[in-house]
Amino acid sequence: MERDSSDEEDDRENLIEQNDRKQHENDPLPTPSPSRRRFSTFDVESRIRHRFNFNKRYTLFAAAIIFLPLLIFFLSFSTNFRNLFSTHLKVGDSLSVRMRESELRALYLLKKQQLSLFSLWNSTSNSTLLEKEFNSVSFEDMKSALLKQISLNKEIQQVLLAPHESGNVSSSSSDLDSSNAGGFLQRCEKKVDQRFADRKKMEWKPKSDKFLFALCLSGQMSNHLICLEKHMFFAALLNRVLVIPSSRFDYQYNRVLDIEHVNDCLGRKVVVTFEEFVEIMKNKPHIDRFFCYFSDPTPCYVDEEHVKKLKGLGVSMGKLESPWKEDIRKPSKLTVKDLEGKFVSDDNVIAVGDVFFADVEEEWIMQPGGPIAHKCKTLIEPTRIIMLTAQRFIQTFLGSNFIALHFRRHGFLKFCNVKKPSCFYPVPQAADCIARVVERANAPVVYLSTDAAESETSLLQSLVVVNGRTIPLVKRPPRNSAEKWDALLYRHGLQEDSQVEAMLDKAISAMSSVFIGASGSTFTEDIFRLRKGWESASSCDEYLCQAGEAGLSWILNKSGINSLVDARCMMILRNLSSPLLSLIISPEAFITSVNLVFKEALFEGLLPSELAAHAQNYRWIPLMFA
Repeated sequence: MERDSSDEEDDRENLIEQNDRKQHENDPLPTPSPSRRRFSTFDVESRIRHRFNFNKRYTLFAAAIIFLPLLIFFLSFSTNFRNLFSTHLKVGDSLSVRMRESELRALYLLKKQQLSLFSLWNSTSNSTLLEKEFNSVSFEDMKSALLKQISLNKEIQQVLLAPHESGNVSSSSSDLDSSNAGGFLQRCEKKVDQRFADRKKMEWKPKSDKFLFALCLSGQMSNHLICLEKHMFFAALLNRVLVIPSSRFDYQYNRVLDIEHVNDCLGRKVVVTFEEFVEIMKNKPHIDRFFCYFSDPTPCYVDEEHVKKLKGLGVSMGKLESPWKEDIRKPSKLTVKDLEGKFVSDDNVIAVGDVFFADVEEEWIMQPGGPIAHKCKTLIEPTRIIMLTAQRFIQTFLGSNFIALHFRRHGFLKFCNVKKPSCFYPVPQAADCIARVVERANAPVVYLSTDAAESETSLLQSLVVVNGRTIPLVKRPPRNSAEKWDALLYRHGLQEDSQVEAMLDKAISAMSSVFIGASGSTFTEDIFRLRKGWESASSCDEYLCQAGEAGLSWILNKSGINSLVDARCMMILRNLSSPLLSLIISPEAFITSVNLVFKEALFEGLLPSELAAHAQNYRWIPLMFA
């Protein structure tokens, strides 16, 4: 910094004066003359004034040295002063928003964990009940429940830490795994049912001339397979050979089931096809007694069309009879003794139908391996061709470590909404639940078995993200001659058969490391049955969003709101439409999932009809009334 010329002159004058003063100090003091004595007073005043002026200039100079750089700094800084603070505020606001989002999410997770822990505590608080239930609740089940809570606790920690992470900071250092927890905190592990070896078994030793004609009419293939398994129980109890229905009356079972596998597992002829039955009956098939398990609302769940089909097969039969009054809408819990008292008969051929909804010895029938003594893992399982095709598909696309997901959508909305709580989940919520399981299982890919539309699966694919990585959702691709994994199906003429494809989906899902099923679906239940029997079940197996709340309840929980059906409805909607909404999920994903939910809520009277009049006040609600 350059100084003014006046400052330099002052400095020079002061220096000369100081030198002069030093020189005079060395000289002898002269004797003052009378004239000097006369003006001495003025001389002192002049010197004092001069020194004062010197000190004043020196002080001003020092002040200029100190404060001038600061003044220049602040003047140059003032041009970006406003931008600096506005940027700081934006950063602060962003951090505040992220903190707020994490806190809301953490509160929701903490509440969920609290409920689960209370439930676990209450189940063990009654010592008498504990003694009774001890044999039915294995240590593995308890261990699995604790692992789920530990995983949830870890998720809460990650949510709270998320706003404080920057760059490539990883939370892996804080993860709990088997290496630092003595092997107890392994995320997912094989879950072998300890009761398999000690399961309750029934011998099936039928008389060769006594037959039970299976009649399964309700629902689709999975329902019919469950019905067949119950018919096997009935046949074993009544010492009869089971007759598999004709494909002209029911499904073509021999395309999807290995019927001879059942006979091989028992070492005797216990099951015959309809064609074999006709041959044994010398082309004169006849049903001596036709028992209806259910009497209401329709006997045997059989209509005139099915009766005509049976007669068209050349099967003659007697009148339908009901041994008891049983309503299919409210089935009674019955025992083996109840069945023996009503269905035991000396007739050669009897039929019992339909038993899909029958509530008979459920724990016995649904145990791993089934209720019948045999040397195999399961009696009812896919054909060898389907099993080999499933293995080749896994080898080609998935690898040994994958999650299978049954994402049921078509026709499931109406079915689930009758239930309380609903089992139909918005796509963003489903993605959230899937991501948690993927993280626990540490699986790189998910096999998707679904009937959902492309619009839903595409949205689901975009939302399943774990640690910043999108998890691929793999579906079976269309036929490609360059691929050989499905060659066996084409070689045996099984291609493009919907039932074969469904059974292939089951086989692939049953072979997965972890399976996520759809609550209330018999397709899912059949996969769980196979996994238990094949000992491929995992501690992470669960229903989609298990113990979670579906649809509107989930949205409210994500928003920190407890209730919608009350007088505070409009206030709640204002909260939902606030910027807080954008913290929960992306607006596009929210709108996609919430439209249908809120429309239904309006239809059911959960929201006031006058809400439409206020739609313009909310930036996302108008789309619901389009």
